[in-house]
Amino acid sequence: MDARLALRAVDITTDVRCPQAHQDGPEGFVPERAEELRAAALEPAAAQRFLAGRAALRRFAGDVLDLPASQLRSSYSCPQCGSGPGLSHGRPGFTHRGRRLPLLLSMARTGNWVLLAAVTSPGRGERLGVDAENPERLGFEGFDAVALSRSEELTISGLEGKALLRERARLWSRKEAWLKMTGEGLRVDPRTVAALEEPGVQDLPSAATGLPASLVAAVALG
Repeated sequence: MDARLALRAVDITTDVRCPQAHQDGPEGFVPERAEELRAAALEPAAAQRFLAGRAALRRFAGDVLDLPASQLRSSYSCPQCGSGPGLSHGRPGFTHRGRRLPLLLSMARTGNWVLLAAVTSPGRGERLGVDAENPERLGFEGFDAVALSRSEELTISGLEGKALLRERARLWSRKEAWLKMTGEGLRVDPRTVAALEEPGVQDLPSAATGLPASLVAAVALG
């Protein structure tokens, strides 16, 4: 695993530093305008989870670079929409006093868990993607047909029960991490992504992420 890679798992239901709309200072989180607008379009519970995830991401970036989180400003980038402080989606990034920070970031959500990943001092053109999955979510009929290549379907054909769900989650988390890294997301048919063959994709054990052992995670860097 790349020595520059930093990982953090946050349970947003127990993180004592939850978002407070009117609390300033290093421990506080004041949503930016784009984040407020996005949260306003969600139902209350989903809005709270969204803001908690953004708070965790900003604190994580500040901790990695030893900067006050309250001084960071979001600067997301999207292949379709461009980049800048007006975006609330896409590849995450931050500026500090007007200067874009030399940091690759990615985040994944599954239930009440948020997995954060960062790479410091990235090389030119380097990209990062991370994903986490709960195997129990992938027990629905038809998953294999819409998510897996024919060869991947064959590799799991002898599995059943929890072993089947966990291997589905492993393949899916690798695909998602790769597609986040490339920036293509699910605009690409996931069946065309060779989850076990794409370069730079690695499974992440719970000991490395801090996630519960029941969850599955992967990272892509390249």
